[in-house]
Amino acid sequence: MLPTAVKEPLARHLQRVREQHERDLTPGVGRVLLRDALERKSPHANREWGWQWVFPATHISIDPRARVPRRHPLHESVVPRAIKEATRRAGIPKPVSCHTVRHSFAPHLVEAGYEIRTVPELLGHTEVSTTLIYTQVLNRGGQGVYSPVDRV
Repeated sequence: MLPTAVKEPLARHLQRVREQHERDLTPGVGRVLLRDALERKSPHANREWGWQWVFPATHISIDPRARVPRRHPLHESVVPRAIKEATRRAGIPKPVSCHTVRHSFAPHLVEAGYEIRTVPELLGHTEVSTTLIYTQVLNRGGQGVYSPVDRV
């Protein structure tokens, strides 16, 4: 789910990325690597805005397959490092990872009163039983129900 709170910052980010892409086109590096069939069918698609990375790398590098300069996607290690740094800055002594963030999503939904049957769909679980594990973390039993008095 895309949180409403990130809609505007993401739109600003995409505008900056689009401007960067336009600058990259001038020296001829604003192209992404597409699958062979698409490359043959639409030879200019690799320059189009819709095919560009949402989170591009900060530097241009040589594509090892095509041997041409390109701006690749952000490296997969950037997000885990950012989470580790945020954890350190927040003074959290326990290890935190991307997976931790994913698994804390379900308890927050259940705690907020969302129906337990809707959570598996959001997390990609095939069975509710997998998601029910999260309710144990809340120490409120399997139903995760608030008393109306608790909301007053």
